[in-house]
Amino acid sequence: MKSSILNNPTFTRVSPFVAFMAFIAIEEGLRALLQRQIVNFDPIVLYWLYIPKAVLVALMLLMFRKSYTEVRSKDFLDYWHTALSVFSGFLIFFLWINMDWTLGSQNTPAGFNPEVFSEGYVKWLMIVVRVTGAVIIVPIMEELFWRSFLLRYLINADFTTVAIGRFSLFSFIAVSVMFGLEHHYIFAGIMAGVIFNGIYYYTRSIAHCILSHAVANLCLAYYVLTTGYWRFW
Repeated sequence: MKSSILNNPTFTRVSPFVAFMAFIAIEEGLRALLQRQIVNFDPIVLYWLYIPKAVLVALMLLMFRKSYTEVRSKDFLDYWHTALSVFSGFLIFFLWINMDWTLGSQNTPAGFNPEVFSEGYVKWLMIVVRVTGAVIIVPIMEELFWRSFLLRYLINADFTTVAIGRFSLFSFIAVSVMFGLEHHYIFAGIMAGVIFNGIYYYTRSIAHCILSHAVANLCLAYYVLTTGYWRFW
């Protein structure tokens, strides 16, 4: 039974995403309790949650890696598609920092500010973990969920029978919107979802979606670290 679950294509693509979101829910719940003075602890503790979150998801991706047969490194040998994926990552980054709009009820996010740590080695540890998570772990985890799983699942529940790159207007709109709702900057998130979906349809490659996502997050990480605009993190 355990082996069958671990080999289930839905479980291997959904569970890392669920684990990642569960940590976010725990963090937000603790932050809300802290703000309401129901509990009392140093808010810096919440920053440390990123380490077990990143480690757990990375281990899950490694454990299930044989299941991700649709992620093909040979896709990068198509240099036009690779260049397009890199360019799309730059475009998403540009849109993201210029579409930092929140809805009326939303507050500007505080973001992840490593400067709260007074010890230099701790600060750099958190930066390394955060960048690694944003540039490597998150793109793989999210693209496996949103593009490999959900875009196809909304076409056919037996999603592995749906060819990578097959278009459906409903799944395109639904995933673009839901991808935006996952992020604090909803409108920027929707535009990113549209572009990532476009890369998926044009290249018919999950690997290129991951590359585009990684480039966007790498640019954003560099921008945040050099400007101190932590709200984007």
